[in-house]
Amino acid sequence: MAASKKGAKWPLKYSQIGLNTDTNLLKLIAMAAMLIDHTGKMLFQSNVMRCVGRLAFPIYAYCIAVGCVYSKDRLKYLSRLVLVGLISQPFYALALGHTYPAMYTVAFRDNPVGAVLNFYVESWGHPSILLTLALGLMLIWTIRERKLVLTLALMVFVWRAQGSIDYGWKGVALIALFYIFGARWWTSLPVVGAFMLWWAVQGSGYRLFGLSFGRQVFALLALIPIYIHTHSGLKINKWVFYLFYPGHLIGILLIEMAMKTM
Repeated sequence: MAASKKGAKWPLKYSQIGLNTDTNLLKLIAMAAMLIDHTGKMLFQSNVMRCVGRLAFPIYAYCIAVGCVYSKDRLKYLSRLVLVGLISQPFYALALGHTYPAMYTVAFRDNPVGAVLNFYVESWGHPSILLTLALGLMLIWTIRERKLVLTLALMVFVWRAQGSIDYGWKGVALIALFYIFGARWWTSLPVVGAFMLWWAVQGSGYRLFGLSFGRQVFALLALIPIYIHTHSGLKINKWVFYLFYPGHLIGILLIEMAMKTM
């Protein structure tokens, strides 16, 4: 009788992840892959480095799912992502070449404050990956709390705004899939693997077994550290991972500026 009064337990609000929870090691791998990707794009124009960089997003997506299960305060978790995203946005636009004429419509010489504000606001025409991660976190949060109306509203928003979201709806969906099927590896791996393979065949540039793949095919390699349990014992302050994002962008930007003056 007591169980019937409380209602059935919501199956998508579980307390543990059945995949690799050595997230400090996973984040270090993702950080290294992201740095290789961004330097390969902006400093070396290296396709090989860009392919290595495909490992970063799936690992970050998975770590968001893990964080939603084990975080003691999801609001603070989300707030940290949003804060770092707000700080990083102009550096992201400058360092990775996501600038366009509308950002410079106000002359800095005539109106310094207006020029900076205009640049910042216009830079959100191409948001960084942190927006994708924040949306994925919010989507999982609504699923865990069984706020299905909010879940549907977020899904509609992501679908309609996908052209302005890094990795589009597929990126947010990958985060959600890691969470929804994360309790058991034998259900997670086939679903996530199939989704990522389907994503890869949407592109072109590589061929295997008569199929055409985009660069995203190399993201499948990220499943190896995600599904193989490791026990590195690494203990790293969470702010190291957060501050690395704007830090590496500033570093790339400074190197680009130095190269232009040589």
